[in-house]
Amino acid sequence: EKRKLLNSIVHPRVIESQDAWIKEIETRDANAIAIIDAALMIESGGYKRFDKLIVVWCDSAVQLKRLMSRDGLSEADARKRIAAQMPQDEKKRFADFLIDTSRGFEDTRRQTHDVFRRLNDLL
Repeated sequence: EKRKLLNSIVHPRVIESQDAWIKEIETRDANAIAIIDAALMIESGGYKRFDKLIVVWCDSAVQLKRLMSRDGLSEADARKRIAAQMPQDEKKRFADFLIDTSRGFEDTRRQTHDVFRRLNDLL
């Protein structure tokens, strides 16, 4: 309940800020590609405001290891945090494009360039 309350306070302000930024970008270049990085884009319904959705994901074992390392969590606490989120496989069903970060920076960079090229092709 506390998380829902927090999200109901934060999300409208975040969306307002994102929309203002996108409008600014569109003013400069109507064909620009703007990327919004938001962890709860699908859960909040915010993804519906955009033309395309890119879901960035990784193998579940990699996700667990990264979360433990980044936040200094025990395996149990990391698993609990992951369990509180929408499963990655469910998020992937919403995606127009997928980027798998499981194999490191260079592979992720290659996939990102490919998605960017494909987005440009749609313009």
